[in-house]
Amino acid sequence: MIWTCIGTTAAVLTMFGFVPQIFKILRTKSASDVSLVTMVQFLIGVSFWLIYGIHLRDAIIIGANAVTFLTLTVLLRLYFRYR
Repeated sequence: MIWTCIGTTAAVLTMFGFVPQIFKILRTKSASDVSLVTMVQFLIGVSFWLIYGIHLRDAIIIGANAVTFLTLTVLLRLYFRYR
């Protein structure tokens, strides 16, 4: 039970880790301080975690990485719009 709570907490923190950056880009209409290499690296890593979670049929890994993938996709779209 404790490990499920720890995993869920880690998942929630990871899922929404890029949301502040999204809000900053939307507020400033600028993505000049965002690293494209970092975003792509995270997107690839999250994609592999998602595949791994699907392989394990682990809902926490799948959910966390699916949401993180979506937030990173939004961030990348904003990056190319406001760079």
